[in-house]
Formats: sequence, C-alpha cells, structure tokens
Amino acid sequence: MAEAIYVGGLLVAAPQLDDPNFRRSVVLILEHDAEGGTLGVVLNRPSDISVTQVLPTWDTMVTGPSVLFQGGPVQTDSALALAAVPSGQEPLGWRRLHAGTPAVSRLGTVDLDAPPEILAGEIAQMRIFAGYSGWTAGQLEAEIGEGSWYVVDAEPGDTFYPDPGSLWRAVLRRQPGELAYVATCPDDPSMN
Repeated sequence: MAEAIYVGGLLVAAPQLDDPNFRRSVVLILEHDAEGGTLGVVLNRPSDISVTQVLPTWDTMVTGPSVLFQGGPVQTDSALALAAVPSGQEPLGWRRLHAGTPAVSRLGTVDLDAPPEILAGEIAQMRIFAGYSGWTAGQLEAEIGEGSWYVVDAEPGDTFYPDPGSLWRAVLRRQPGELAYVATCPDDPSMN
C-alpha cells in the first residue's frame, strides 16, 4: 500500500533511487491532486548560479546560500520562489500553500513578477528554485509503491535548511524506527 501524498509533506529519495535528478533528494510537495498529478521542489540542491545573476532585485531577500536551487527537471528555465511569513498575514504577492500541516502553515509561493519592495519586511525567509519536480496522475504513487520514495512529515526548518547538503540525512535521522537507519547508508551502496 502506498503512503499518503499530501501538500506540505516531504518525499525523501530511497538510497536505491539513482535517477541523477533525484538521487538523495528531499522534495517538498506543493500541489497534489489524485487526477492531476503532483508538483514539488527539491530542497537540497543548491546550484552554482547566484540569485544576483538571474533575479538581482530579489537577492537581498533570499535566505542563504544566496543561489538558485535546482527545484527539479521540469521547466528549469523558469523560477519558483517559496517564502515563509512571520505571522498569519497573507501579504500581497504571496500565496499560502494549501496544506493542513503546522510545519508549513506559514509557507507560500512568491510572485516573482511583483516588485520586491511590496514583500520587503513581510517575509521571514525565502528561496528561489529553478524548475520543479512533477509527476502525472498515478506516477508518484507507483514510484512510492516500488520503494523509490519515503513520504514523511516536514518540519518548519526543512525548506530553509542552513546546510542543504546534509538535509537528506537529517530528515531520515529524525524518523522513527528503522527508517532512521537509512540515513547511515553510504553514498555508494557497494561500500556497505
């Protein structure tokens, strides 16, 4: 039986998932519809491209590292921004994720076409992603069923984790039971 997929949940790549787009990735689910599919962004893939190079007007608002993150293999020439608001307010240019989980209750997408100054002082943290991850209806459920992904709860700090390279291990390590042991799996399983 496949685990429930929900907005605000995390998809954590199983060690055997060797697709280079998703190897050891942590994906935050932004949209999910059983008939329409699933959309998310990879949280732990900072690129070498600085925000200043691509969207200089947003650079001062980005939570470090101040680079674009590789959100996934779909539409990599487009940008998507996630931001957390400090209160329950919904500032102009920001749209709340429709998630029922407290961990992401203050998280939403930013309209990057809006003038940054309307959000200055309104958001607490922000990251910009190049592209996104997408699955057609039933595709992600099948991948979970074959053991490629674990579905786990997000925690408030996951989206803006200060050391993105260690997020995969950190998320797994905090899971109950045997799943926590997966965090110790070596990068090269043949070394196990």
